[in-house]
Order: sequence, then C-alpha cells, then structure tokens
Amino acid sequence: KGGLSAYLFWKAVTLGRKKLLGQTLSITETVLDKCLDLLIRKKVRQRFGGRLAFFVSGGAALNPDIGSFFLSLGVNILQGYGQTEASPLISANRPGRIRIETVGPAVDGVEIKLAGDGELLARGACLMKGYWRNQEATAETIIDGWLHTGDLAQIDADGFVTITGRKKEMIVNSGGENIAPSRVEAEFIAEPEIAQIMVYGDSQPHLVALIVPSVEVREETKAAQRQNISKAVRRANSRLSGFERVRHFYIVNDEFTIENKMLTPTLKVRRHIVSKIYKSKLDTLYGSGKK
Repeated sequence: KGGLSAYLFWKAVTLGRKKLLGQTLSITETVLDKCLDLLIRKKVRQRFGGRLAFFVSGGAALNPDIGSFFLSLGVNILQGYGQTEASPLISANRPGRIRIETVGPAVDGVEIKLAGDGELLARGACLMKGYWRNQEATAETIIDGWLHTGDLAQIDADGFVTITGRKKEMIVNSGGENIAPSRVEAEFIAEPEIAQIMVYGDSQPHLVALIVPSVEVREETKAAQRQNISKAVRRANSRLSGFERVRHFYIVNDEFTIENKMLTPTLKVRRHIVSKIYKSKLDTLYGSGKK
C-alpha cells in the first residue's frame, strides 16, 4: 500500500525482531508494539486463516532472516531437522522455545552428539534397521548404534543444533580453509535477484559461482543482468568472511531442475553434475577472472 500502512508494517517487523533478540523495548515502543498487534499482526494472521498456530519448516535450511520476518509478525515457525534413516525427526524447535537460526534440540527419545570432525550423530529407537539388501552401506552409516548423518553441526550449551553443512560437500580451498557451500549459498539466495547458485572452489585460492538470476532479472538485457547480479553478489559477500566470498561468477539463464538432472528429487543441487556441465566456464573464471 505504501505510505502509513507500509511504515506501520515495517515498524511491526522492526520491533518484533528486537523482541526476538531479547532487547528491551522503551515505554513508547512497548505501547506502539501493542497497537501494532491489532493494526498489523492481527491482519497478517487473518490472511493465514486466523487459526494458524505454527508452520513447521524442514527439508532444507530456513534462512534466519525469513524466519525472523514471520516471527516478528506473529506467524510462528518451528524449524526442525531429520533424515529418513531416523523415521525421520531428530530435532525441532518447540512452541515458546524458538531459536529460528537453529533446528532446535533433540526430540524426546533421541540422543545426539558430535563426532571429532563435527559430524552430527544420533541414536534412539527411531533409527532404521538398515538399508534394504545393502549391509555395506548400513555398516558405514550406523556405527556402534549411532547414525552418522553426514551433516556437520554445532550444539550449543542448551542443546540447540545448528547445521553448518554437508560433510561430503565441504570445500577445502588451497589455503586449507574449510567452507560449507550450503551456508555460503544461503546468503546469496536471500538476495531477490538470485534464484539459484552453486559455489565452487575445492583446492582453489578462492570461490567462484554459477548463478541463475530470478525470472525478473532474466527478462532484462545482459548488461542489466550483470549490473543487478553484481550488486546482489556484493551485498551477500559483505555478510561473509573473506575466504567465503565469491570473487567471480558466471550467469546461467537455464534453471537447475530435476528434469535436466541438476537437482535431486529433494531440490538439492547435484554439484558433480553441474560442475561437469559447466567445467569450461568454471575453469575460465579461474583462468582469466572474466565473468
């Protein structure tokens, strides 16, 4: 709508996020926040039917900014984590105990711990008996009763789990830095101009990327595409450590899909396939720095 409506909407988001961070509201802000419950948040909840208690998010990492956006407007989201091998839930945030940047603590009946290399391990009655007619894969996945998830994680003092990447997908650059590509890519996907991205850089001095622009950006001229994507890359890079930043990129106007084999059925990028298809482009990014 713009005008006063837009101001009040974003004020509700700002104050809501402030509360999520545990910051104290001033007396004026407290009064305004109560008013915004009626003027803004109530209307937002009504758009979802008026009786929505919680969303449950899983399957892929939820960008914390998106999660806090909805939470600040009174739309509750419980992010969880699991695998088919664990039937499938391992951890989840709880009502009244939400840390949206995490996947919550372990659920009842499940124990979790970290291996020496940071891999998340889980055990409990929920674990599978094994892979059908594949004892070798079963022995590699369940060791001494612990499910080796293949995911790297951190567990804080309160037991909340943060997934940081996939063990097999870790990029180790030429300087020996370990980089979780999914974490880096999440920062770029948060930019509206970028629809899909795959970062690349194992044994290389820095990261490069293949970027699929949003539908709107794809409709622009090539010059406008480059300009808009460059701005988005700079914004995302500003939120990352030096060794995690993307130095050069190549714009791909064909989406990664299940049909072209570049995505798995769960919509994860098949890195080995995409890397093979675009090998010459990736090599060029390192060879000349041209985008």
